[in-house]
Amino acid sequence: SGLPESIIAAACARSGQRVLHVDSRNYYGGNWASFSFSGLLSWIKENQQKTDIDDECEDWRKLILENEEVISLSKKDKTIQNVEDFCFGDQDSAEDVEEAGALPKLPVFGDFSAEGVARESEEECPPVESALPEVESQEPEKATGTEPASAMEGNGTEITSESESSHSTALGESALELGKTEAAPSETSAQEPKRITYSQIVREGRRFNIDLVSKLLYSRGLLIDLLIKSNVSRYAEFKNATRILAFREGKVEQVPCSRADVFNSRQLTMVEKRMLMKFLTFCLDYEQHPDEYQGYENSTFAQFLRTRKLTPSLQHFILHSIAMVSEADCSTPEGLQATKKFLQCLGRYGNTPFLFPLYGQGEIPQCFCRMCAVFGGIYCLRHSVQCLVVDKGSGRCKAIVDHFGQRISANYFIVEDSYLSEAVCTNVCYRQISRAVLITDQSVLNTDSEQQVSVMTVPPVDLGKPAVCVIELCSSTMTCMKGTYLVHLTCPSTKTAREDLEPVVQKLFNPNTEKEAENEELEKPRVLWAVYFNMRDSSGIDRNSYDHLPSNVYVCSGPDAALGNDCAVKQAETIFQEMFPTEEFCPPPPNPEDIIYDEDEIAAEESGISNSPETKPASSTEESGSGGSTAVKKEDNEE
Repeated sequence: SGLPESIIAAACARSGQRVLHVDSRNYYGGNWASFSFSGLLSWIKENQQKTDIDDECEDWRKLILENEEVISLSKKDKTIQNVEDFCFGDQDSAEDVEEAGALPKLPVFGDFSAEGVARESEEECPPVESALPEVESQEPEKATGTEPASAMEGNGTEITSESESSHSTALGESALELGKTEAAPSETSAQEPKRITYSQIVREGRRFNIDLVSKLLYSRGLLIDLLIKSNVSRYAEFKNATRILAFREGKVEQVPCSRADVFNSRQLTMVEKRMLMKFLTFCLDYEQHPDEYQGYENSTFAQFLRTRKLTPSLQHFILHSIAMVSEADCSTPEGLQATKKFLQCLGRYGNTPFLFPLYGQGEIPQCFCRMCAVFGGIYCLRHSVQCLVVDKGSGRCKAIVDHFGQRISANYFIVEDSYLSEAVCTNVCYRQISRAVLITDQSVLNTDSEQQVSVMTVPPVDLGKPAVCVIELCSSTMTCMKGTYLVHLTCPSTKTAREDLEPVVQKLFNPNTEKEAENEELEKPRVLWAVYFNMRDSSGIDRNSYDHLPSNVYVCSGPDAALGNDCAVKQAETIFQEMFPTEEFCPPPPNPEDIIYDEDEIAAEESGISNSPETKPASSTEESGSGGSTAVKKEDNEE
């Protein structure tokens, strides 16, 4: 149930299909999900155990007819490997600590004291919202029940909720106002900050929303355009990435991006400012000046920058912080295109090109799930699928069989790559992504404002190795508790995640809390807790690589290593258009006030009888399903 599947499910439901979304996990989003701290600890434990699930019950095989064959699905998720977590505080002190606001454990069935226990726990545990710290309370509340108000505005493009007059807010304006509020130094800033302990992290675990995948939204990217077009943006709120950082010569410094930043920068000389502005202006319409880069089409972007009379610091900023491309592998046209994309996204919602969803990237798949549910989609968690049923004659998939032994017929199936068995994926060659998530006590670059969302690319020490993307989130993003920062590190894998990323962690942070650090170490943020893991990158795999895959079964990939979400959106639109070539992909839903009801239909509804020719008996209605394990678009029910 990742982002591509959620988008497809919403698009199918919006086009009038009935959707059934089946997932064997007990949470939405698959590898795109986000967890509270306790939820992440459970996820870590589950992936470290790696227990195989043996299904001894074979009763479902009786449902398979003679002219049918089955394609068994994998019962164990093998997309996560090499999970290692580290606590740099005293874990013993957190043994008896309970998570604030956590629901009480369910009593044993038949226990008549359950009601008393529930009331007692309600008295002991005050609502989480009432304990929100001052900085977090300034953020817009997460909409529940009522119509969510989330809007974006910039350059004439607006994301609004259904009622523009009463429920819409300009994100660009609200983000700027919020930034001003956050910029005010707190009263206690002069005091020495309190040390954050592991027991505090456990107690405030529900304030964490820790993403398995670390991404940002380009303000003019495909996902933002889709959120605007489909009006799914009403279900989410966003915060600007406030600064772009660079790591150079052992120091972290802020990169000037916009015209105003360049001219206000104290890091650059006047000559460097002119050189940088001249080059960035060229990149905005580089296609109109092919003579400028003629002869460098097959050279790397780094080699091309050296010919542009740019200082080493400017070359570093452009390569690693603006274009954000590989020094060894990126060609000149690719680098120019990446720089142009970055510059085009500036100024739409703020001084950087990026937006981050409040409560984490895991909110985005759930936004599309909500849209799907509004149009009749059904979601089933903890509901595994045994196999796909294939007709031997036509070679098309006819149905799925779930773990209850139910057979569900369909026309189309969308399957996440992780659910396919090894027999189907024999010829598939996967890449890996190295991931690390840290909880730290301060920012990598302290300023007057503690509430900063920072993006930084750390160049590799050895040429040919991948650069590491670092995203640092503050508490106002609703992803961590007050007084801490959540840091995501990502790069394409060459070894295990810890081997790939630990050198960068040691450069930027102080992971050692037991020994006395030197003065320079004291300036580094202290790591309170960390987890490393490798995640499978199944993007870009050709469909023909899968063995014996029926033509009406579509495979969605997991997250890729890129910073944006364009790959997921392109994949979702491609699959939807292959299934329904005449339908529009995720059109905007109608506003309730724009719907015109026929008087006869209203009278029929009031009497309980519908005369609409579109109404069909329940026995012949279309059913469709779309899921992380399987997405199904049904037309006929098989008994």
